[in-house]
Amino acid sequence: MVKGGKSHLYDLFLKTFTNNLYPITKPMSVVLFIPIQIEMTKNDYVIICGDFGGVWTFEEESSREKYWLDWLNTRNFTTLFVDGNHENFTRLYNDYPVEEWHGGKVHKIRDSVLHLMRGEIFDIDGKRFFAFGGAKSHDIQDGILNLDEEERIYEYRKRGAYFRIRDFSWWDLELPTEDEMQNGIKNLEKANYKVDYIISHCCPTCIQTILGAGKFERDYLTDYFQKIMEKCEFKKWYFGHYHDYKQVNSEFILLYEDIVPLKFESIFN
Repeated sequence: MVKGGKSHLYDLFLKTFTNNLYPITKPMSVVLFIPIQIEMTKNDYVIICGDFGGVWTFEEESSREKYWLDWLNTRNFTTLFVDGNHENFTRLYNDYPVEEWHGGKVHKIRDSVLHLMRGEIFDIDGKRFFAFGGAKSHDIQDGILNLDEEERIYEYRKRGAYFRIRDFSWWDLELPTEDEMQNGIKNLEKANYKVDYIISHCCPTCIQTILGAGKFERDYLTDYFQKIMEKCEFKKWYFGHYHDYKQVNSEFILLYEDIVPLKFESIFN
């Protein structure tokens, strides 16, 4: 993650051209990395705070998905990501091998495109990172339908309803299992609840309340993060999910389509 003391995180850009399949007129390297990519190597890391979007299509990698994953694998950096709520969890959890990497477990999407699994702690350039993806979807107000409910799907789409289709565009695993949460606690206990950075998609309940002013409902994952926040010693907590860029305080940084150095000057003392 560090080359000459420089580290980089960004959130959600890949979803722009993989999940939603918008046409690309310029490669990501031209759009985003002109100032720094030429100096980077595979020992530099870009960390995506959820909604990677590169593992999305229904049953297998589409030609477009494969193209962009392969393209990303050729960049002068290594891409790391925690999952968000918009990932194909069936494929993410089953189609890619689990490997040990820097002290924690990853799904190996490509040689230099890695999914940081939930509850794992990674030692990268002498810094400890606690990774825990997942979040509750905010765009399912009209419900979750099944693939065989074709008439209702057609009707919902026609009226512009906010819904998803189970195991096609929405998965139960957007929220963690009990085993995943216990794995996180076990690893934090081993680390004496001391890490340098926390990477997630959503955030602790109290931070979500500040961001949403009552708009977002608490859930068992935000409550889980609340308990971790109250017990764990860390420098910064980076997260995505809420489609905004805000430095909530000196510790919590919400990212959207932004790239920031891991160590950047805080507006807070």
